[in-house]
Amino acid sequence: MDFINLGIQQNRIKSQIDINIAKVLQHGCYIMGPEVNELEDLLADYVGTKYCIGVSSGSDALLIAMMALGIGPGDEVITTPFTFIATAEMIKLLGAKPVFVDIDPQTYNIDPVKISLAITTNTKLILPVSLYGQCADMDAINTIAKQHGFPVLEDGAQSFGATYKGKKSCNLSTIGCTSFFPSKPLGCYGDGGAIFTNDDFLATIMREIRIHGQDRRYSHPRLGINGRLDTIQAAILLAKFKIFPDEIIKRNRVAERYTASINELQSTIVVPKIHPNCTTVYAQYSILVNNREKFIAKLKKIDIPTAIHYPSPLHLQTPFLNNNLNLAIVEDIVTKIVSLPMHPYLSIEDIGKVCQAIE
Repeated sequence: MDFINLGIQQNRIKSQIDINIAKVLQHGCYIMGPEVNELEDLLADYVGTKYCIGVSSGSDALLIAMMALGIGPGDEVITTPFTFIATAEMIKLLGAKPVFVDIDPQTYNIDPVKISLAITTNTKLILPVSLYGQCADMDAINTIAKQHGFPVLEDGAQSFGATYKGKKSCNLSTIGCTSFFPSKPLGCYGDGGAIFTNDDFLATIMREIRIHGQDRRYSHPRLGINGRLDTIQAAILLAKFKIFPDEIIKRNRVAERYTASINELQSTIVVPKIHPNCTTVYAQYSILVNNREKFIAKLKKIDIPTAIHYPSPLHLQTPFLNNNLNLAIVEDIVTKIVSLPMHPYLSIEDIGKVCQAIE
């Protein structure tokens, strides 16, 4: 059994992927080729934003967005400690300070109530992460930001395709970012990402930043990075996007079977809680268990893989170490969280095997 199986997906769309890649090889525009523009238009329409900007990774998407917002030394960015390091890493690389606040104990997303308590005169941005495929409470977060006059940047690396009150992730704030890392619900065959916004000015700046701050050839009004999405990756994403809505449905069916089976056990296992205002893409199916090491070992004995997303909160990682923070909820969650195999093509038999092993 695989934790994630990209091979089944590839077999499903191999002919279209081969055709798309062959087109790129034929026209030879490997950097900023026509497939990049085609993908940007397609994804902007899907998300409902005015602009989509294809970039080299989800990490670079966050970096470019914060550069466009002017985040730098002395600034504070409020974010979650329960996420992949890239979220806070990009803040730190710009010389700003990530300010970690605790999470909601049910959704594991940042707690808006805690955000209000963390605001100072140095706060310049709120950066929520829509974890495991479910959007953060964006209305509450946007309200807080509006009251204080600063923007919101959604890290939707795990939630592309999810909705919050009927609107798509990455169209819920000033800027939204996502990742196309291969294991993501919509992933390419390498690194890739995208930025979404409805702001004309920010879109222009972010397009310049992704090409070394260039507004036209050899003219650089600002500093930037080499942050372009490769044409071949765009071509692959165009093929994958055709089946993406169907794969979201399949992911939810897998999750529903897991949840129904686990709930029948009447055990202490805590299944994912999806807020009524949200739909999710289940980037992960993560549960809370007591005695996690014993649980993982039991499944490993019968070749069922698991993963831990994430074993340590960011405020206890060396680059951000701060033992003085009172983040009791996340520090408890990280000792119990474990992810089960999750992909659109997980068979009923494999789901049954996992659930039987949990008993």
